Amino acid sequence: MRILLIEDEERIANFIERGLEEQSYAVDVACDGKTGLYFAEINPYDIIILDLGLPDQDGRALCKELRAHGVTIPILMLTARSSIHDRVSGLDSGADDYLTKPFAFEELLARIRSLLRRQRTELTTILKLADLELDQVTHKVKRAGKEIFLTGKEYSVLEYFMTHAGQVITRTMISEHVWNEDFDCFTNVIDVYVNYLRNKIDKGFDKQLLHTVRGVGYILKE
Repeated sequence: MRILLIEDEERIANFIERGLEEQSYAVDVACDGKTGLYFAEINPYDIIILDLGLPDQDGRALCKELRAHGVTIPILMLTARSSIHDRVSGLDSGADDYLTKPFAFEELLARIRSLLRRQRTELTTILKLADLELDQVTHKVKRAGKEIFLTGKEYSVLEYFMTHAGQVITRTMISEHVWNEDFDCFTNVIDVYVNYLRNKIDKGFDKQLLHTVRGVGYILKE
């Protein structure tokens, strides 16, 4: 999953970015509203984490602007303001959830998972395809009951495949959702990771789940 973090306090931004990347999220950071709006318009994100106090504009105004520009993905607002009025005005500006600073990082992760689940029809943290199972909370992956150990990036690629099971996924789609703004799309890194993943989830099993669609990309299906 790819997340846009709009936060001007460098210490907080670094803390959140590092923590999210440790959980296998791809993260882009914008330190002001103008950059945040630009990133949101050109990149496909799964969620936006938006600080209320930005140097160039109020976070609520930016939230309204994002919605006006057609950004429909979940927005989680962060703020040091804890009054009921501030919470209500933040939600009324178009935010989907509101988290008051300081916060436990575990709560931030839980709220992110909750917002992402709302994007899907099934309210679960367990993704399944045939005998392949992925737990989005523990990041454990099993096939036929046997645990499969993945690196952080391998997990991210598999999670993206499983949330789009049965769909043809292009290399561009993978790069846009699993890697951040700094990714070099002219390398063969994606093919390398898909091969790593195929060796771990398919090798030794009778039924192959991860297939190559020649000239297009890949598909995860039974």
